[in-house]
Amino acid sequence: MASAPCSLSPAHDPEAELRALREENARLREVAARQQSLDAEYQLSQARFRTVFENSPLGHKIIAPDLTILQVNPALVEMLDLAGPDDLVGKRILEFAHPDHNADWHELQTRLWAHKLRSFSLETCLRRPDGSSFWCQVTAVLFQDNGGDLGYTTLEDISDRKKLEISHKRLYDAQETVLHLIAHDLRSPVAHIQMVMELLRRDEELLALRSASNPEGVATFLNLIGHSCGQAHALLNDVLYLGQLESTRQEKHHTNLNAFLDERLATFRLAAQERGIELVLTLPPQAEHADIHPDKLGRILDNLLSNALKFTPSGGRVSVRLEKHAGHIRLIVHDTGLGIPEALQPHVFDKFGAAQRPGLYGDTTTGLGLFITKQIVELHEGRIWLESRENKGTTFFIDLS
Repeated sequence: MASAPCSLSPAHDPEAELRALREENARLREVAARQQSLDAEYQLSQARFRTVFENSPLGHKIIAPDLTILQVNPALVEMLDLAGPDDLVGKRILEFAHPDHNADWHELQTRLWAHKLRSFSLETCLRRPDGSSFWCQVTAVLFQDNGGDLGYTTLEDISDRKKLEISHKRLYDAQETVLHLIAHDLRSPVAHIQMVMELLRRDEELLALRSASNPEGVATFLNLIGHSCGQAHALLNDVLYLGQLESTRQEKHHTNLNAFLDERLATFRLAAQERGIELVLTLPPQAEHADIHPDKLGRILDNLLSNALKFTPSGGRVSVRLEKHAGHIRLIVHDTGLGIPEALQPHVFDKFGAAQRPGLYGDTTTGLGLFITKQIVELHEGRIWLESRENKGTTFFIDLS
C-alpha cells in the first residue's frame, strides 16, 4: 500500500490568479493615470510660468546665492540694452549695479540667504554698458530647487517715478532756500538800505550833492546802498535760477565742447587781465562732442571761473582743461589761489554752507553758486568733486556721461 505524501501543494485556482492580475493591472493603470495627470499639470504649470516669464513687461531673473544670474527674460535684457540673455547669464548682478548701489544687492543676499526671509523688496539703480543708468524696484522671493535655495527677482523700471520724487524734493528744497534767503541773507542788505535811507531823510542837505557839507559821507552812503542792492540782486538771481532748474526742462543739444569752452572763456579774459591773472584753456586736438544743456553747462563754467578769479591773487593762474577719461568727458578747472581749508571742503557744495567766504577783491558770494553747480552736474548724470590745499590752490573735476 502506498504511503501518503509529506506535504500537499495548494490547489491551483486559475480564476483567482486571473482576478488578482486584473486588480493589479487596474491599480497600475490608475497609478499611471494619476502620474500622467500630474505630469500634464506640471507641464501646464511650466508652460504658464514660461509664458509669464518670457512675455512679462517686467524684468525677471533667477539668481544663485552668490548673486550669479542663472536665467533672465527678454524684458530684463531690453532694460539693460543688451544683445541677448547670454550677456547676462553666468555673470553676477553686481556687474550691472551702479557703483553707489552695490550695497543694495549685498543686503538682498543677506536677507534672503542668511536671514532666510521668504521675500524682500528694495529700490536700487542699475547701469547699462553705455554708462547710462536707471532706477528699478526689485522684489525677490526665495524658493527651493533641487535641494538648494534660489532667488526669483522681479525688476520694474521706476525711473520716471524717481525723477518725479527728485523733482519734488528739489522744488521743496528751493522753497526752503527762498525762506532761508528771506529770513536771513536778505535781511542784512535790506537793513543797510533802510538805515541809509533813514539817515538821508533826517539830513536833507545830504541829498544835495553839490551843496552837501559832507560830500564824502554822501558818497559812502551811496556806495553802501549800491553794495547792498548788488548783494540782494545776486542772491535773488541765484534763487530764481535754482527754481528754474526744475521749472524749465530744456532739451539737450549735441555740442562741440572745444568751441563751446573757447567761446565761454572769452567772457572772463578781460576780468582775469584786469586782476593780473593768467587764464589758460587746454583742449584736445580732436574736438570732443557731447549732448548737453548749453545754458546750464555755461552756468557751471561761470560759477567755477568766477570763484577761481575771486580767490586767486594777482600773478596767479587759472586753467581749464578738457579731456577724455575712462569713457567719460572730464572738465578740470584749476587755480593757484588761496585753497579751501580741509575742514570746510565737505561743505563746499552745501546751500549757504560754512565754506561761504568773501573773495580777495571784495567780491561777495551768495552761498548758492557751487550748490547750483552740483545740481546742474547731476542733471547731466555726472559727478563733481574737488582737491584743494590751503595756499596751494583748488582743482574742481567734473565727469559727464
